[in-house]
Amino acid sequence: MFTPHITVACVIHAQGKLLVVEERVDGAVTLNQPAGHLEAQESLIGAMEREILEETGLTLSPEHLLGVHQWTAKDGTPFIRFLFSCEIAACLTTAPQDDDIDCCHWLTPDEILASDQLRSPLVAESVTLWQSGQRYPLTVLNWFEQ
Repeated sequence: MFTPHITVACVIHAQGKLLVVEERVDGAVTLNQPAGHLEAQESLIGAMEREILEETGLTLSPEHLLGVHQWTAKDGTPFIRFLFSCEIAACLTTAPQDDDIDCCHWLTPDEILASDQLRSPLVAESVTLWQSGQRYPLTVLNWFEQ
C-alpha cells in the first residue's frame, strides 16, 4: 500500500518579502517555508496554523491554497504537500517555538530562488507558484467528521 507523508507548507508574504525558516538537516543549514506533517485528527488548515505557530511564533491562518505537490525525496520517501499562502501587512518579528528551527528570515523571492541552501526543490517551486498569482479558495478543502 502506498503511504505518502502528508505535509503542509505556507508562503507568507509581507512588504515584498517571504518568510522562511532556517533549520539544520544532517548538519547542513537549510531554508524552507514554514511546513510540517499532518497529525491524526487534524485538518489541513489546522495543521498549517499549528506549524506556523511552532516554527515562527506567529498566529496566522492561511488565506488560499496555492496547489498540491506529489514528490519523492532522494531517499525514496513519498510526499503529498499542500501549499498555502498568507498575506500580512508587515514583516513581523518571529520567535520559533520548535527546537528544530534555528531562526526565521524575511527574504525576497529572488534571494530564495538564488539560494543553494533550500531544503528541497519544493521550496523554489512554491515561490514560483506563489509568483504566478494562482490562488484557490480554502473551501476546496473539506474536513469531514462523523
